[in-house]
Amino acid sequence: MKVSIKEITTHRGLRDFVHFPNELYKDNPVYVPQIEMIDINTFDPAKNRAFEVCDAKFWLALDENGKTVGRVAGIINHKYNDKVGKKICRFGWIDFIDSQEVVKALLDTVEAFAKENGMEEIEGPDGLLEFDVTGVLVEGFDQLPTPYGKYNDPYYEPRILAEGYVPSTDYVEFLITIPEAMPEKHARLVGIVKERYGLKQAELKKKKDILPYLDGVFDCMNRCYSSLHGFSELSKGMCEDLLNNFFTFLNPDYISIVLNGEDKVVGFGVLLPDLSRAMQKAKGYLFPFGFIHLLKALKKNDTMDALLIAILPEYQSKGVNSLMFEKLIHNCRRDGFTKLESTRELADNIAVQNLWSKLEHRQHKRARTYKKQL
Repeated sequence: MKVSIKEITTHRGLRDFVHFPNELYKDNPVYVPQIEMIDINTFDPAKNRAFEVCDAKFWLALDENGKTVGRVAGIINHKYNDKVGKKICRFGWIDFIDSQEVVKALLDTVEAFAKENGMEEIEGPDGLLEFDVTGVLVEGFDQLPTPYGKYNDPYYEPRILAEGYVPSTDYVEFLITIPEAMPEKHARLVGIVKERYGLKQAELKKKKDILPYLDGVFDCMNRCYSSLHGFSELSKGMCEDLLNNFFTFLNPDYISIVLNGEDKVVGFGVLLPDLSRAMQKAKGYLFPFGFIHLLKALKKNDTMDALLIAILPEYQSKGVNSLMFEKLIHNCRRDGFTKLESTRELADNIAVQNLWSKLEHRQHKRARTYKKQL
């Protein structure tokens, strides 16, 4: 196959870029189409403050008839590179038909971009920031993804490896049964941690009640995630972008913010009703009817997604998770939720996986990134 590469420089080009996977997998029963308008905003420097620290280019692969057969982004996150003292270029948002020629053309293009900018290694799939979609799915091809863990066909990994890449980092996902009541061990701990450490729940009755704690939540997140692979500290603007992306969907009943005796945030957990099936019905579009499916899923659902969880290091062995679960398990069961999906977490992040250790759970998906020296 003769493959040509087209750099995306226009809004229309970005529309084609975000639409390609939705077209590629339109007949796949476990593919979850991303909302195209939201993805376009992700790639717009005027609307995404990740570009304060990132340079990026986007390309489409076209066949001899001009049909799109692949896509990829090349990303340099300067803040992360400064943090780790390396010259890394990321490839991200990669999708392609089952063709080695297409994969080679896409990755060769990113590698050329990396070398032009003095980079010494390439890794991906990674996003602009840690909260973008990361990794290639390698286990769980029969499982419905969460909205934050993209599906791909099994041929992706062997095609990427054939271009000289080696596995870098694994991410796992768990399906957790939400118990009908607090596990006994957690229930016993709640009273102890409240008395011994002076911890308490922030009172959250309306969404506006979250706002006074946001600085503490984002500081907690930056501190907790600082050592994680691919993460660099979020600026105030990036935190605002993250909040804006999700604020419409947040429900204070499914948010736990734990405070110490000085009313400082020491941990938090944010759950969100799973929107995957609603996004399948929306088929990539909010309008004219896609938003209705999303709103219905927020009210009638049996599955929660663990959107964000963080506990300050000095409090990780003090039962903060039990205090979180006291509220979240009760409210989830009250509202008919029986399952919890963890989003992609590092396979070696034992601190997070310990949160599920006393609950019935199973690992059902795995994703992987790859790297190559240039």
